[in-house]
Amino acid sequence: MLHNDPIAALTPEVIAWRHHIHCNPELGFDENETARFIAEKLRAFDFDEVHEGIGGTGVVGVLRSGTGTRAIGLRAELDALPVVERTGLPYASRNEGVMHACGHDGHTAMLLGAARLLSQSRAFDGTVYFVFQPAEENEGGSLRMIKDGLFERFPVEAIYAVHNWPGLGQGTIAARVGAQMAAVDNFELTFEGLGAHAAMPQLGDDPILAAGAFVQAVQRIVSRSVDPQTALVVSLTQIHGGNVGNIVPGRVWLQGTCRFFEPGHSDRCEKLIGEIARGIAVAHALEATLNYHKGYPPLINTAIATARAIAAAAATVGSESVSTEFNPSLGCEDFAFMIREAGGCYAWIGVGDVGPGEGLHGDRYVFNDEIVPTVLRYYVNLVEQTLPAS
Repeated sequence: MLHNDPIAALTPEVIAWRHHIHCNPELGFDENETARFIAEKLRAFDFDEVHEGIGGTGVVGVLRSGTGTRAIGLRAELDALPVVERTGLPYASRNEGVMHACGHDGHTAMLLGAARLLSQSRAFDGTVYFVFQPAEENEGGSLRMIKDGLFERFPVEAIYAVHNWPGLGQGTIAARVGAQMAAVDNFELTFEGLGAHAAMPQLGDDPILAAGAFVQAVQRIVSRSVDPQTALVVSLTQIHGGNVGNIVPGRVWLQGTCRFFEPGHSDRCEKLIGEIARGIAVAHALEATLNYHKGYPPLINTAIATARAIAAAAATVGSESVSTEFNPSLGCEDFAFMIREAGGCYAWIGVGDVGPGEGLHGDRYVFNDEIVPTVLRYYVNLVEQTLPAS
């Protein structure tokens, strides 16, 4: 069992790796330099195998020890966000308009740190696959890796991941059996007819009126079409129409999102949004076109893997600092695809309270480097407890 000395000694280097990745952010499926950096590190750690180009820019490192045939996976994300950084940090983004505003730089650096520690100790019996995936934010890099044969090539009994979590007390680790993150579907809706002069609206149609009616009517899905004890959010996020002050436009485009935990809500939302849109279009003598995109499924932690994660968390921060009873988040996470395929557990690592603009995806977000040794210890405990050396 590794003790604190190796972790304390390695922590400054892990933080340096994190800062390097942070100042060189890359968007989804373009994480070429980040992937190269990871592959070079894994090879320097004397990994048994290092595979690149999986699902685009994904990297998988293979670490074996003993004679055991069991295997687990540990996963981190590579991509940054299209955000202009305003932190003023000395290691701020050098790529204007791209920022690690979610902590993927930290997740990647910490998984590299765990890879270093476990490659040095090999105090486990079996195989650990270190999975560094591209494009978590919007493009579904997790699913791309699966379709590229991830679990056929690297079969696991479960896969694990962590995410830093603002608002959760620092020193706390949270994981629950069942849903921890929501599913997300996105939709685009267009109302289209004839434009007209604003002084003579009778000569055309008015898709702006239709859009306004839709914004109000669509909320009946949440308020009147599902059990009120069921979590469901339907949000309109964009409305675009017109570009001149004296012309009623002939077209208005809307975008929205649905968040939920019950998979059946996906088909239900698509059906009801379509019915509401078509009804409003008929009432306003317009055409309605709906494009509904089924996105990430809900992230459902499986029981056995979650029990192992909770045990490792308790060994890391003490059972009093492990939370298992909490409300899941209506945010989404494409690690859901991996858990759905292989089983596993996704844990939140508390980083304490943050201010405006400093939370996830904020332009003043700063990853809390103080959690680095906690996560290193968690990963080491998870591997050594799950794959105990004989």
